[in-house]
Amino acid sequence: MTRSTATATGFVAVLLWALLALLTVGSAPTPPLLLNAICFAIGGAIGVVWTLATGGFSRLRGVGWRVYAFGTAGLFGYHALYFTALRLAPAAEAGLIAYLWPLLIVLFSGLLPGERLKPGHVIGGLVGFSGAALIIGGGAGFGSGAMAGYLAALACALTWSGYSVLSRRLGHAPTETVAVFCLATAVLSGLLHLGLEDTVWPADTLSWASAIGLGLGPVGLAFYVWDIGVKRGDIQLLGVASYAAPLLSTLVLVIAGVAAPSWTLALAALLITGGAGLAARASLKD
Repeated sequence: MTRSTATATGFVAVLLWALLALLTVGSAPTPPLLLNAICFAIGGAIGVVWTLATGGFSRLRGVGWRVYAFGTAGLFGYHALYFTALRLAPAAEAGLIAYLWPLLIVLFSGLLPGERLKPGHVIGGLVGFSGAALIIGGGAGFGSGAMAGYLAALACALTWSGYSVLSRRLGHAPTETVAVFCLATAVLSGLLHLGLEDTVWPADTLSWASAIGLGLGPVGLAFYVWDIGVKRGDIQLLGVASYAAPLLSTLVLVIAGVAAPSWTLALAALLITGGAGLAARASLKD
């Protein structure tokens, strides 16, 4: 696979993640942990089929348990928080806050050994967080449910950015490990669901189609193509491309009629995306 092909493969993940909010809304009223279990069971099955077809099981033998534990915690934590956020708060607003993760990755990576935090990082951070503040202060309101959803979305962004930055310390792991992460996340989510949630399966064809779509795309195939992209393609180009995700996700929700278009929503999307872009530009400068 050429570098350009791998980069294009990785960009497919960004397009799939743009559908994450819409499909999450469509999967209601399934509770977050049960939805996690359904989606990651499907995503893990995709990985098992792919690993069988490529004979990749041998590459899993040398992977340490810490890698599996860390990967499972990252996938489980991010999506459990994301699904919770979109159950409690308006989808577009909560989704935008969750999409602070590209900006936070840039900020946190500046604190790693050999890296440094530049003024552009700080300015980008302030711009991005002003978009989140605009949502919380002037969005859909301060109801207890919505505020809990906004906080879950912020925790979601912190979880994925922290996972992404800390993963650099674990070294290279084969793409086949993603299948193990998914299956372990499905089992953990299922067990916690039994103890913490009432079982509410998808209610109709739309709900089932949305849940299955999540498992096949944003919570399934996306992880595998992203892993290929960042390991074999142009990771800087993919990092910049990921900043389009909050804009694309918001646009999809508006087109689908899930979110009403507004100047507040548009400005928040531009601030969050623009802040991430400013921070990325600072990282690319000599």
